[in-house]
Amino acid sequence: MSACVPTRAADPTRPAHTHQPHSPPPTPPRRFRIESADLSAAIAVFLIALPLSLGIALATGAPLQAGLVAAAVGGLVAGRVGGSALQVSGPAAGLTVVTAELIQHYGWRATCGITVLAGITQLGLGCLRVARTALAVSPAIVHGMLAGIGVTIAVAQLHIVLGGVPQSSVLDNLVGLPDQVARMQPAAVSMSVLTLVLLFAWPRLPGRTGRMLRKVPAALVAVAGATATASLAGLTLPRVDLPSWSSHALAGLPEGPVLGIAAAVLTVTLVCSVQSLLGAVAVDKLVSARPELQARVGRSRLDRELLGQGAANVVSGALGGLPVAGVAVRSSANVQAGAVSRNSTMLHGVFVVVAALLMVPILELIPLASLAALVMAVGIQMVSLHHIRTVTRHREVLVYAVTTLGVVFLGVLEGVALGVAVAVGVALHRLTRTRITHEEKGGVHHVRVRGQLTFLAVPRLSRALHLIPRGADTVVELDGSFMDHAAYESLQDWQSGHSAQGGTVEITGRAGTRIAEPADSAHCRCRPWTPWRNHHCEDPSAMGPTSRSDGDDQEAGEPRPSGHQLARGISAFQRNTAPLVREELARLAREGQRPSQLFLTCADSRLVTSMITSSGPGDLFVVRNVGNLVPLPGEESGDDSVAAAIEYAVDVLKVRSITVCGHSGCGAMQALLASEPGGALTPLKRWLRHGRPSVERMTDADRPKPRLTGREPADTVEQLCLTNVVQQLEHLRAHDSVARALREGALELHGMYFHVGEAQAYLLADGLEAEVFGHVGAADDLRHPA
Repeated sequence: MSACVPTRAADPTRPAHTHQPHSPPPTPPRRFRIESADLSAAIAVFLIALPLSLGIALATGAPLQAGLVAAAVGGLVAGRVGGSALQVSGPAAGLTVVTAELIQHYGWRATCGITVLAGITQLGLGCLRVARTALAVSPAIVHGMLAGIGVTIAVAQLHIVLGGVPQSSVLDNLVGLPDQVARMQPAAVSMSVLTLVLLFAWPRLPGRTGRMLRKVPAALVAVAGATATASLAGLTLPRVDLPSWSSHALAGLPEGPVLGIAAAVLTVTLVCSVQSLLGAVAVDKLVSARPELQARVGRSRLDRELLGQGAANVVSGALGGLPVAGVAVRSSANVQAGAVSRNSTMLHGVFVVVAALLMVPILELIPLASLAALVMAVGIQMVSLHHIRTVTRHREVLVYAVTTLGVVFLGVLEGVALGVAVAVGVALHRLTRTRITHEEKGGVHHVRVRGQLTFLAVPRLSRALHLIPRGADTVVELDGSFMDHAAYESLQDWQSGHSAQGGTVEITGRAGTRIAEPADSAHCRCRPWTPWRNHHCEDPSAMGPTSRSDGDDQEAGEPRPSGHQLARGISAFQRNTAPLVREELARLAREGQRPSQLFLTCADSRLVTSMITSSGPGDLFVVRNVGNLVPLPGEESGDDSVAAAIEYAVDVLKVRSITVCGHSGCGAMQALLASEPGGALTPLKRWLRHGRPSVERMTDADRPKPRLTGREPADTVEQLCLTNVVQQLEHLRAHDSVARALREGALELHGMYFHVGEAQAYLLADGLEAEVFGHVGAADDLRHPA
């Protein structure tokens, strides 16, 4: 019955309706709404940013309010304007050395003016759309620069940790360290040690209580613990001093040689831009691990991110704040805390403003030694062993070492210049010329790379790859003998993002042969059908029930979750196998399945039917259960699944053969041997009763015992496994559809035994009478009895 909807006569006074009959209604204006995930993420980032901002300001020698200004501006301005929705910007440890040198040379107000000029330069670079050029900087140079800055920070802050005042250079700090140790202040040292202990011990608290407590950032706990201890103990030591905001100094014009000021502006621009853009790329990697978030947030727009960072530096410098850049620690915390939009970054900036205005009395209780210890730990962590191993593997350790030493002993700009010079020399030594082309043929996009692929070619490679539409089929052809770390990461990141958006990527050599793809396989080196167990390639120890890694939420003794393994396997299928079988599966989808065999085997995870039979899609109709059992007709007690599968395979699919396959070490056979009469009748015991005839057949002295060619069964379990195959074949004969097909000569029955430990298949020879399982060699045909 249909419903009648009354119609309204046309009103000539009404304006004509502008929508087509089937067009959607106009979208109502969106109301501003803050999601709870963004709010909780903003609180987590704020609790990390507050102590770090004060500590970085202390390390540079700037007014402590400058760190709060930069944190607030980074959250509000860069968070709103930038091209990376989840990157958190603010005062960064990577800028500490640069800013400290500028303050010593030009003074604080002039340094703020240089920050404004650097922001204007970033705005200009963003308008010129050259952000991707920053990706041409070798990762070895960036990591070396950060390592050199980290060493400089750690050595300088060590003096404050000991109760003294740092000198202007690393050499002076190293020379003066013995004298500072002799004059160390016990109160400052004790608070510094307490801060470091809390900082490193807090993330490692065990148990469920520890899991709850670890939600509070370790940096906040460390500083708060030292502050509370110093206040309760009444220790006399230097503390945070926040002058009135009315006396806060704003930016001034720098004075001095034009070339010196230009070099200072260039240095701030370089460090801020490179750190922010690489941080945006790192955030994209974190987001790609959450597919539901990637679809909502999308990839970072690097040119817009450069514009956002420039605007933030202009505002921060004008308001008397430190230079602003993307901060890896806070950005990572933002993503891991569950942020879903840029609102979390902006909210964290609002919280910093509130704290700067209302929490001054509390902030002034913080010991300077505690902040110095916090920043010293950050500096030490900037010298990453992972980065050192990576550049060593990519033969760029010379670039890394020269950059690090140059930053430590000469300065940031000089060290980076030395690193670039060495990197160019190394690249020229390796390459001649790289040519990258892009074309489309038959709906497939082909990107061809001729020559060695190094960081110098990354901008051109990135431009070519970004010409490919979302979801397109792509072939990347590499014709060269070398690919450095920067090119590897660029190709890997693009392939991961393109595959996540529904596209396919095939990476080949010049002859068209597939080669190892970088995406997601940097940690997994499995080749097809190599021995494996759930593909634990990245960490074999993860197989154990007590394995753990930093940051895991499992209790000791709990197994690790396997969901990420399944997702990685599906991703590998979509990337590697789906393009090869898509055409065949499309044919099967059109024509329907027409398998030639019913293959009935055990549910054991070690039996991969397609592997041991060299079969593919549409070849086998597979039935798996515990013990490869075939219940006799009428004995399944309401569960007719096996009988239904047999009837469907024989009568509908018209299979020509049925194979029952047992295997060594079968748990079902072991359970049958160990079972005792009586006790609770569990689902497993009810099912295994269909295997009792196999046990009775094996123990019947009048019946011949099935055996393997050339040897007797190794033990009772193997004997039962072989007997069970023969017995289940007899059960098959009792089914009407099977018996009818056998009488008509339209069906064959085969028995098969697979020895897992030997990776050896055996086929039951000469029908069912001889009960001898023959060894199948490499030259034998697995499709017929031996």
